Amino acid sequence: MAQAEGRANETEMKAMDANRYATKKTIAQGMLDIALLTANASQLKYILQVGEQHQFYKLMLILISLSIVMQLLVGILFVAIGSLNINRQQDQTAAIILNDIILVVIFVISVVNVIISGFGIEYSSQPLRLIDQHAKVP
Repeated sequence: MAQAEGRANETEMKAMDANRYATKKTIAQGMLDIALLTANASQLKYILQVGEQHQFYKLMLILISLSIVMQLLVGILFVAIGSLNINRQQDQTAAIILNDIILVVIFVISVVNVIISGFGIEYSSQPLRLIDQHAKVP
């Protein structure tokens, strides 16, 4: 009997470890999402400062905004998945579905950010300069 009880405790500990791992993984993914969100906010600021002088202004504005909105969606899904207890069968099913949704959205975010990089903030075919409105232009 003591041996069966020991096995039950061991199984419970493994289940707790899996839940702890999933929580830590979610937190780490959230931190990476914050880093990308910060980079996109910086890119958005640059595009808005330069304005339509940028060769791909509208495209960049749309792509950066789309990336930020999708990152906010992923952040909300991270909060939802982080509140689940994967030791319960009902929560496991929900966690699997949410995890799959998060995976697809993160893939789309990655593709959008590759496109943003391809059209480049710094590597436009025309060099960009912020013009002081008070300076005389010859």
